[in-house]
Amino acid sequence: MAMADPGQKQERELTDIVDPKLVTDLLSTPPPGPAGLKSILRKARELKGLTLEEAAALLNLNEESELQDIYAAAGEVKQKVYGRRIVLFAPLYISNRCSNNCLYCGFRRDNRSLKRKVLAPEEIGREARALAEKGFQRVLLVAGEGHEGTDVDYLVEAVKAVYRYSPLRIVHLNVAPQTVAGFKRLKEAGAGVYQCFQETYHPDTYRLLHPSGPKADYGWRLTVMHRAMEGGFNDVGMGALLGLYDYRYEVLASISHARALERDYGAGPHTMSIPRMRPAKGAALTQVPHPLSDTDFRKVVAVYRLALPYVGLVLTTRERPEFRDELIHIGISQMSAGSCVSPGGYAEPEDPAAQFEVSDHRPLERILEIILSQGYLPSFCTACYRVGRTGGRFTGLARQGEIKRFCLPNALLSFKEYLLDKGAPELRKKGEKVIEKALEEIEDTTLRQATEAKLSKIEEGYRDIYF
Repeated sequence: MAMADPGQKQERELTDIVDPKLVTDLLSTPPPGPAGLKSILRKARELKGLTLEEAAALLNLNEESELQDIYAAAGEVKQKVYGRRIVLFAPLYISNRCSNNCLYCGFRRDNRSLKRKVLAPEEIGREARALAEKGFQRVLLVAGEGHEGTDVDYLVEAVKAVYRYSPLRIVHLNVAPQTVAGFKRLKEAGAGVYQCFQETYHPDTYRLLHPSGPKADYGWRLTVMHRAMEGGFNDVGMGALLGLYDYRYEVLASISHARALERDYGAGPHTMSIPRMRPAKGAALTQVPHPLSDTDFRKVVAVYRLALPYVGLVLTTRERPEFRDELIHIGISQMSAGSCVSPGGYAEPEDPAAQFEVSDHRPLERILEIILSQGYLPSFCTACYRVGRTGGRFTGLARQGEIKRFCLPNALLSFKEYLLDKGAPELRKKGEKVIEKALEEIEDTTLRQATEAKLSKIEEGYRDIYF
C-alpha cells in the first residue's frame, strides 16, 4: 500500500485554513441586487456574520449609495457589540534586527542603511514607563525576526521587564512565530494577545515577497495561530498587509482563517488589524503592487465588521489623521496613538530606525479629543484579559452583544482614571461630561449604581478598578 506524500498532506492541512483556489473563484462573485443586499445586511445586523460568498458579493459592490448602506450597517454592528468605546494602545518596538528579507519592510536583512538596535530589559522598562506616563495601560511588544526577536528566552524577559519596571497592566506580543512549547512559555510570562500577520495569503505572491529567512515558509506562518492557541493563547490577533495582492482576496482569506480558528478552537481571532502598505526607508519594494483606494479601504473595514462582528478591528497610525477619524464611524474598535515604530523612541527621541512611515503623528491627548468630539468614548480597559473573559467565552459574549455590558463600565472607569491622573483641565472638563452622559446609557440599574460607586472610589484615589 502506497504511503501518503507528506507534502500533499501538509498542503491539504493548509487548505483547511485557506483554500487559494476557492478564494480566487469567489472573486468573480457578482454584487448582490437591491433585495440581496437588504437580506445580507439584515442578517449582519443580527450579528450572524457573513458567509464567504456574501462577503465576496459586498466587496464587489461599487455603487456609492449601496456602499453607504454597508458603512451604516457596519457602524450599527460595532455599536451593538462594543458600544461607543474605542480602545487605545501603543506599539513598543524592542528590536529591529531581522533574519528575513521581506521586500516591503524597512527591517529587512539586506537594508544596510538601517541603524540596528536591540533593547535590553532595562531599556524596555524605560520605554514602558514612558508610555505609562502618557496614560497608556496596554502595550504591544514588536520585534524583528532576528535572533532576539525569535529567541523565546529574550521575549520572555521582555514581557517580564514591562511588568517589572513599569505600571502597565497588560503586555501583548507581535513577534516571530513560535513552537507550541515556546508559546506556553510566553503565556506563562504574562503575555495577553499573540499577534502575527500573514502579510499576504496568496502563496505565489508570498513566495515572491519573502525570498529568504524563516518567514519564507508560508505554511509555518499560516499555522502559527493554531500553535499559539495550542500553547495557551486564547486570544490571537491577525491580518494581512493590504496592497501586496488583491485586497478582496486578502479579506476573504482572512475571514476563512478566522473561521478555521472558530471551527478548531471555538473562538475566532480577538483582533483583526487592517494595515495598508506604506513606504519604508531601505525597502526593496518602492511601489505598492496592488494599491487600494480609500473607498476600497472603507469596504475592507465594513466587511470585516459585518463578517466577524465579535472581532476587535484595529486601525494603526499608517493612515492619515482625517481618514482615521472617519473610519471610527464604520466599525473600528481599537486604535494606536502617538506611535513610534523604531526601538527606543518613546523615552528619548533618537535617529530613526523605523519599520515604515507613520502618517498620523498626533499625540494621545489630541486623539482623545477627536474621539470625544465624534461622540465616542476612549477606553484604556485591560479587564477581560485579566479576569479570563477570553477565547470562546469572549467570542460568545460578543456574538450575543453582551460584552458591551462590561465594555461601557470599564471604559468609563479607565477613562476616569486617565482624566484624573493625566488629563489637561480642558480635556478633563469635556471627559467628565461624556462620562456623566454615558452613565445614563447603562440600562441595568444595579450595574449603573455599581459603576457610579467605582467611579467614586477612583475619585478617592483608588486605581485599577474594573468589572
